[in-house]
Amino acid sequence: MTEYLTSTQQKKQEILEAFNFRHACKTFEPGRKIPDEDFAFIMETARLSPSSVGLEPWKFVVIQNHELREKIREVSWGAQGQAMTASHFVVILARTIKSLRYDAEYVSYMMRDVHHIPEHIISAMLSANYKTFQESDFRLLENDRAMFDWACKQTYLALANMMTAAAQIGIDSCPIEGFDREKLESVLSEAGVLDRDQFGISVLAAFGYRVNDPRPKSRQKLESNGSLIE
Repeated sequence: MTEYLTSTQQKKQEILEAFNFRHACKTFEPGRKIPDEDFAFIMETARLSPSSVGLEPWKFVVIQNHELREKIREVSWGAQGQAMTASHFVVILARTIKSLRYDAEYVSYMMRDVHHIPEHIISAMLSANYKTFQESDFRLLENDRAMFDWACKQTYLALANMMTAAAQIGIDSCPIEGFDREKLESVLSEAGVLDRDQFGISVLAAFGYRVNDPRPKSRQKLESNGSLIE
């Protein structure tokens, strides 16, 4: 028991150290690359991330082509320092309403072929619970943006796991929302890496190694933005 407690306490400390290590790195050390096995580990944490109804409404596009990165930088005011210096630059896409409606083929595919749910259960789920969830519980069918925003929320679960996993092995990262979505989607569509009918851009993420140490982390105290209801 003592060994277990010691091991658990050590793991807790390691996790908290990773959270303190992580910051939104604005400029990375040019030319220093993340080892393939380390980045594969980061991507595996994305793959294993949770999503609502297990639909995995995301796609991770790793952009290593410098010409394309420059085009991304030109329409992404929040990626001026990261786009060209990051070891790995990831565009995280979210699915559109066309593949996430309760009656879409993609939804059936995920339940049938990925999660191996019996056909009669799938039929009941889609015609009742999931249909109600989309139509009235969350009103996701009111417009295309409602569904897309719901899908984007799922991608942020994967993004958080990627950044935390990276920090735990000493790799820096930066989440990026500073971009013109219409222009960036046009850039990626023209490059052949985005099917705008099925996906839209949720968020960008850069990974690499810091050039400078960040200032000390500052956060509100837990009691300022949390509460316990008994």
